[in-house]
Amino acid sequence: MNITIMKSKIHRATVTDANLDYIGSITIDEKLMKEAHIIENEKVQIVNINNGERFETYVIKGPFGKGDICLNGAAARLVQPKDKIIILSYCIIDQKEAKNFKPKIVFVNEQNKIKE
Repeated sequence: MNITIMKSKIHRATVTDANLDYIGSITIDEKLMKEAHIIENEKVQIVNINNGERFETYVIKGPFGKGDICLNGAAARLVQPKDKIIILSYCIIDQKEAKNFKPKIVFVNEQNKIKE
């Protein structure tokens, strides 16, 4: 049997921009994407810590190392710059394999730089 589990997350990222006049998505710093094992166009779930909104969108690669976390299109209505969010990715995996699977959790600071 296959189940859906958390593959990775970027925890407490700070929204740097919300761009309503853009095709919908979330732009994520490429460095954070690599660290969290998230690829461009992957579906992710966004949880807004400030207002409780939960929604899904897809990922666009942002400039490497700049700390960009920008919600675009309709998703821009669900956040404000400086909101704290959690970005979650999931995978479908065999239930037996899932027992030993370890998700990648990336903690970031206020500037969306990876905490060491």
